[in-house]
Amino acid sequence: MAEKVLMLALSPTMEEGTIANWKKSVGDAVTQGEVLCEVETDKATMDYESVQEGTLLKILVDSGEDAAVGLPIAIIGDEGEDVSSLAEEASKELKAGGGAEAATDADKSEDKKEPQESPPPEKSEKKAEQSQAEAPKPESPKSETSRPKQSASAEDGWIKASPLARELARQRGIRLESLSGSGPEGRIVKRDIDEAAASPARAYERQPAETGMAAFAATAPAAGEDRTIKISKMRKSIAARLAESKYSAPHFYLNVSVRGEALLGARGSINKKLPEKVSVNAFLIKLAAEALKRHPRVNASWEEDSIREFGSIDVGLAVALDDGLITPVVRNCGNKGIIAIDQELKELIPRAQNGKLAPEEYSGATFSISNLGSFGIEDFTAIINPPGSAILAVGAMQKVPVVNDAGNLEVGQQMKLTLSCDHRVVDGAIGARFLDTLKGNLENPMFALL
Repeated sequence: MAEKVLMLALSPTMEEGTIANWKKSVGDAVTQGEVLCEVETDKATMDYESVQEGTLLKILVDSGEDAAVGLPIAIIGDEGEDVSSLAEEASKELKAGGGAEAATDADKSEDKKEPQESPPPEKSEKKAEQSQAEAPKPESPKSETSRPKQSASAEDGWIKASPLARELARQRGIRLESLSGSGPEGRIVKRDIDEAAASPARAYERQPAETGMAAFAATAPAAGEDRTIKISKMRKSIAARLAESKYSAPHFYLNVSVRGEALLGARGSINKKLPEKVSVNAFLIKLAAEALKRHPRVNASWEEDSIREFGSIDVGLAVALDDGLITPVVRNCGNKGIIAIDQELKELIPRAQNGKLAPEEYSGATFSISNLGSFGIEDFTAIINPPGSAILAVGAMQKVPVVNDAGNLEVGQQMKLTLSCDHRVVDGAIGARFLDTLKGNLENPMFALL
């Protein structure tokens, strides 16, 4: 018996999802646990595993379209089963819930060669044009190579591109606004990125970082022009969570300058013996975890009628994305070595940048670190990442004049740390003692062994 496939909450904060691409086409057999489609949530692009089995009889929400959690996105049933009444009911639910409108099976047929791109429903004007010419057979999938290229810019300024195309453009430094899309409704697809990357004539259309300040000036919008940018689900989630954190948790900030020679020396000694270099972030996480062991109140959470001191030290590292940030979490850092932490970071960070983290890999950090040193930022304050009660902001390591123990002036390596604390949990003296312990660990890593 046919039944509706509902949009599920694939992350703890997900309220609606966008179908990134369908892995199955209408008429395909679907088994329980098989990946039916990919859904873009507020944090990552997740596989949607079917909880039903049968035949995919109808796709109700096409690639690139949204559906709120609990609304139908497809229909699965027995092969050849009539689902017209069920599809009509589902269509009404989608319209009432603000989701995508249902379309015919023919309109939902997918390109077999590139399953991540799905043709859109036929527009009424296209149907009018096809009435004067021979219409294609519904059961024949449209080949993307036959589509003329169209502008990928929507009326609201959002550039229509597949998730894969966006990631490839980011990796290759290609500006999406410089391209015309050959996908459905002018959507930029993988082939458009490949063509742009292979074309020498496109060199001037690369990102400003590749061609210097002159290119940056050339791509700046004309004075007086406004541009409306569609808010992504990730940006909405960041705005809501950080606004809640900033205004519900009374923040206060502690600053300290740290000499970096010992830290850089220890890292250099380890890296001489390893095939792959260990990152500074791995040292920061481990040495912070050792300080948290001595000051467990900083590794804690406010729970309205109680304070919870966490038994495990789970450190989240802020990773910048094109339209936001995400904090992959390294669990139980107090019982792991620097090399083990670094290996986890090398596995987590690329998947974070590609939107492939599972919810349990980016949520529940008991302490967080945000390092903007690679951007040349000297010092800054960060907003606490719940459920933690503190976050460490790390500035750039710089050569500065310092006074040594003998009272003489010399050139030293120094970085600035800022600890943001939730005053409901962490008092000033507790935060200061933690920061002093961390400073000692960083300036003499042997202290972490005491």
